[in-house]
Amino acid sequence: MRLINFFNSKFSLILLLFITTNCVSNTVNNTGAKIENLSNLTLEEVFKLDPDTRSIYERAAGVLIMPKVSKASFLLGGSYGEGVLKIGNATVDFYSIASASYGLQIGAQQSSHILFFMTKEALRDFRTIDGWEVGADAEVTIRDKGYSYTVSSNTITKPIYAVILNQKGLMAGASLEGAKYSRLIRGL
Repeated sequence: MRLINFFNSKFSLILLLFITTNCVSNTVNNTGAKIENLSNLTLEEVFKLDPDTRSIYERAAGVLIMPKVSKASFLLGGSYGEGVLKIGNATVDFYSIASASYGLQIGAQQSSHILFFMTKEALRDFRTIDGWEVGADAEVTIRDKGYSYTVSSNTITKPIYAVILNQKGLMAGASLEGAKYSRLIRGL
C-alpha cells in the first residue's frame, strides 16, 4: 500500500509540474502584440458581462488588463501572467504579475483580471512602485458568465476597482493577495 501511495504522489507531482510548466511557458512566450490582443478581448468580455463597466473604463485614470494569469500549486505554488496598462484607449506599458504561496493547496487554475485605477494618484503609485501589490485601497469583485451584478462608476468607493473573471481550473477561488506587479519591456 505504501508503494502505491508513493507512486500516486510522485505521479501527481509530475503531472502538476507538467501543467505548471506548460501554463507558464505559454504565458511567457507571448509577444507584445499577442498580449495586447488578448487584453482587448478580455476588456470586451467584461463589457459584455456588465455593460456598466464601460463607464468605469471611460472614467478611470488608467486600466491594467491581465488576460491570462496561470496559477498552480502542490503545497508550494505560484502564479504568473502578463498584460497591458491602458491610459485612454492607448497601451502605454506592459506588466507582469507574479506570486508565490505555500500551504495546503493542490491544483491549477487560469483567470483574467482588470484593475481600474479611478484616481491619478492610484495610477501614479502603481506606475512608480516596482513590485506594487493590491492593498486595502482596492475593491475586488469576482465576475463570470451567468453571474448577475450591478456596478457603476457611482457605486465605486475605492481608488482601485478590480474585476476577476474567466476562472478555469481545479483550484477554488482566485485572489490578488500577495501578487506583485512589475513593468515589462515588450515590443509590439
